[in-house]
Amino acid sequence: MRAIKVSNVVLLAVVAALLFIPFLGRVHLFDWDEINFAECAREMIKLDDYSRIYVNFKPFWEKPPMFFWMQSTAMKLFGINEFASRLPNALCGIVTLVTLFLIGSRLYDRKFGILWALAYGGSLFPNMYFKSGIIDPWFNLFTFVSLYYFILYHWKRNDYDKPGLNRTPLFYAVWSGLFMGLAILTKGQVALMVFLLVLGVYFIWNRFRFFFGWGHALLFLVVATAVSCTWYGWETWKNGPWFITEFLKYQYRLFTTHDAGQAGFFGYHYVVILIGCFPSSIFAIPSFFKTTASSRYDKDFKRWMVILFWVVTILFSIVQSRIIHYSSLAWFPVTFLAAYTFYKWDLKEMPYKKYIGVLVTILGVLVAVALLGVTLVALNLKKIIPYVKDPFAQANMAADVHWSGWEGAVGTLMVITLIVGVMMLRKQRFTQAAWTYFGGTALVIFLAAAIIVPKVERYSQGAAIDFFEARQGEDCYVTVLGYWSYAPFFYTHKEKPANENAYSEEWLLKGDIDKPAYFVTKIDRVEGYLQHAGILELYRKNGFVFLKREKVTK
Repeated sequence: MRAIKVSNVVLLAVVAALLFIPFLGRVHLFDWDEINFAECAREMIKLDDYSRIYVNFKPFWEKPPMFFWMQSTAMKLFGINEFASRLPNALCGIVTLVTLFLIGSRLYDRKFGILWALAYGGSLFPNMYFKSGIIDPWFNLFTFVSLYYFILYHWKRNDYDKPGLNRTPLFYAVWSGLFMGLAILTKGQVALMVFLLVLGVYFIWNRFRFFFGWGHALLFLVVATAVSCTWYGWETWKNGPWFITEFLKYQYRLFTTHDAGQAGFFGYHYVVILIGCFPSSIFAIPSFFKTTASSRYDKDFKRWMVILFWVVTILFSIVQSRIIHYSSLAWFPVTFLAAYTFYKWDLKEMPYKKYIGVLVTILGVLVAVALLGVTLVALNLKKIIPYVKDPFAQANMAADVHWSGWEGAVGTLMVITLIVGVMMLRKQRFTQAAWTYFGGTALVIFLAAAIIVPKVERYSQGAAIDFFEARQGEDCYVTVLGYWSYAPFFYTHKEKPANENAYSEEWLLKGDIDKPAYFVTKIDRVEGYLQHAGILELYRKNGFVFLKREKVTK
């Protein structure tokens, strides 16, 4: 039995690696987050300072360092590039699917473990994020595993009927604290906030009966604090409290203002999850309602997952800044509930409802139409340009990108997936339906990342990135005007400025600069900058305008 499980894990890890690792470096990093984080990791290496985070060689207190340690390690192994920047999350994808398989197998059986891993790896955003260079995949995994170990602690301490809990409550409390410390090191104290809110709601649901021991709770906090203090404590001891204070202020500001630049509407995250977690979001719906439980722990774990979903989505709906990945921790309960639905359908412990087939088809058709629409629009882009009013968007669309029409195969595959999936549901062949929907969606994302995304990126930022890359190794200043971008730092491989005036836009435009200065702006914002003496326009391309000012000689 153990050998079979090991072989299953190895096979799953190989499949996950094939899904997430290929084409990581095929497309440039995207502004802002991907380039921002990669630049932080690059500057760690450049400055040989791994205890403090910098961007543009200034302190960057918005995030703790765990993810940047991962990225900088990958960059040392594979170079300063897109592949290395995204590799940590591809590895996270492998670890996440294996973890869900093992947890699912432990909770129920091998079939459930496969269904849960399949649901997570075969849903849109959960899969796509493992191909990205942002922080959230590792943060979500650490937070979820911390909660999972606390659930095991609760079951062991309160004599739940779960076989295999052979360790002491102390063991589970320590491991829960360890992973919480890692989550805090990855993205901050929001991990502990979500964790405590989930426990609080469960406490209320449990009719205010304490399900934990205060000594174990204290131990959890001690371990989490000890792990997180490997950075928080070290930074404070080494450099004083300023950096940590600014970090905490930023976290508070993020929760209370539109600091991140996106307000959104109150139901924003529910729409994001419905579409972004397709098809799991649809298949999870029946499991939100009352279902037949095979055991006490079966009922209890589902309750934890439902609570986790509502805590995350309500919390980040209240938070003023609303960004897609803020609610991404909810993908764990959503994919669990989707797997749970298929599992119960297969065991005939839950009746199949036809409305699920209808809903998954409707939303799936919208996804397929969007994918087919990208190709159709791209093939007719020149005809559409005159109807677009935004001059920058018009110029973006004029980029020379070759579309053959075969890109539509991605959307066609989505259509085939929907057709076969509906047929399986109608025949009540639920396991085959799960493989069809989730496996088909995973292949759709794989092909879209390889074929469509690189071409779309050429419209949005390709010309600017090319210009920045061309400046690598040149002794010059490079900056943007009229908008913000991290691309000039990462893609020019910027050195730490020897002259502090380099941070002043006014000095670069009008001052006695000691080496050439290049500027990138947009066509709808360039006029005011062309009025400065000595500014030479080099060329325009795809909505961007490239300017130069020569060194001032006295």
